[in-house]
Amino acid sequence: MAKYLLVFFGLALLFCTSCISHKDVLYFQDNETVKDSIPQLIEQQKPYRIQINDILNIRIKVLDQDNVSIFNPIGDGVLGESTQENAYFNGFTVSLQGNITIPQLGDFKVLSLTTKEIEELIKERLLKEQFNEFASTVVTVRLAGLRYTTIGEIGTGQQTLFTERATIFEAIANAGDITEFGDRKDVLIIRQYPHGQEIHHIDLTNINVFQSKYYYILPNDMIYVKPLKQKTLGLGSNAFQTFTTLLGVVTVITSTILLINR
Repeated sequence: MAKYLLVFFGLALLFCTSCISHKDVLYFQDNETVKDSIPQLIEQQKPYRIQINDILNIRIKVLDQDNVSIFNPIGDGVLGESTQENAYFNGFTVSLQGNITIPQLGDFKVLSLTTKEIEELIKERLLKEQFNEFASTVVTVRLAGLRYTTIGEIGTGQQTLFTERATIFEAIANAGDITEFGDRKDVLIIRQYPHGQEIHHIDLTNINVFQSKYYYILPNDMIYVKPLKQKTLGLGSNAFQTFTTLLGVVTVITSTILLINR
């Protein structure tokens, strides 16, 4: 009898600790007020600086557009080609040396520059070599989408947001949200830097996430969502699933004990 009680209490303890709690799947927990968050977020929104393998969309406009047709990509892509593919083939990819090459204008060193700085760089060379100041030259440089990668307990693969800035929550929503087995308290962001990669941790369940330095993602970020231990145990995400699994275990154990006692 003592053995049965021991097994029962053991399974009951496992039942109580194996379900995914409500707090594990909630974002923005705690009711405390986040003070001075707006100035901090403004400070975090510094201009992005171009990295190797970034793709730039560059458009040059003057009064007579025929004069700049050689600088701009031809058309908007072939039929059936996605926006991302169009950007890849018609955009300007930053080389391993940190350069882009524009026809008739040559190479530009763009590594670690902002898009505004690149615009001024191109405009300066256009005015020096192609046009005069009366040509009303307008240069627009944009990233060809904010590309990042998601792996783990989230929609996996390379994702693209056609915006210049996105929060971690916008990135997660674009990937299809974190699964019920995902660890929202310790999401990893693997970020590219000139000196290499660094891993940063962010707690999405804490309302102070808005103050995190990693609240805004950057191009080429990798977001990794670890699984909760409940998935490893394989007992289910809620009480009913866990009860069903444990009931099956209890049935097997009971049947085995009865057979042995015979």
